[in-house]
Amino acid sequence: MDLCVLSLSFQFPRGELWVLVATILLSGVALSAADEGLLGKALVFPYETADSYAKLTPQKPLMLKAFTLCMNLATELKGRRDVILFAYRTRDADELNVWREADGRFSLYLNGQPVLFDLLPLNTFKTQMCITWESTTGLSAFWVDGKRSVRKVHKRGHTTNPNGVAIIGQDFDSFDGRFEAHQSFVGEISDVNMWDYVLPESQIVALRSSCDSVPKGNIFDWDTIQYQIYGRVIVASDESTV
Repeated sequence: MDLCVLSLSFQFPRGELWVLVATILLSGVALSAADEGLLGKALVFPYETADSYAKLTPQKPLMLKAFTLCMNLATELKGRRDVILFAYRTRDADELNVWREADGRFSLYLNGQPVLFDLLPLNTFKTQMCITWESTTGLSAFWVDGKRSVRKVHKRGHTTNPNGVAIIGQDFDSFDGRFEAHQSFVGEISDVNMWDYVLPESQIVALRSSCDSVPKGNIFDWDTIQYQIYGRVIVASDESTV
């Protein structure tokens, strides 16, 4: 959906129409239709800001004992700077966050506690990244373009709490939505999909070719996802393939 162009089929008096448009533009929010999704589209975060992000609506509560979270990323951010890649927060805690740390490592936070991985850096070309975790063993891993990192044990026996808010582009400093520009994501994100179980390796590899044999995400399905845009985020065509 183009944030700058709003097509209305209703007829409003000139003054009322201006109030409606001004309210939408000043709020910085564009609402997607429930059945629109983001098939074939990417979210572009062109600037470092403290107010630009996308809120994603899950298909089921994030009370998770396991998950696979995948996304395509491209960024030119360099230097000693934290970069948030995904954030899910409840009122009480950062439940599930994915970061590129200031030292270049990548991290998975569960209930505010991190596990860190040394991976190849992100760059201007699209990278497919997946994160897997399951509670019984605590085994967690990052997958980059279909290749798995070493597995590490993290938060064995843990369950994430539901009733939170999931966003990309920013990290919550508190549940009421305070953000810091120097932690914001700048670049492109697409194909954010999430399952409440660990996908087998064959399916994670198949995701790179958009293979129909991979089941749709049962928490987030990029093709049909419900979302809200805040601030200066651009919804653009994602013409290239992984």
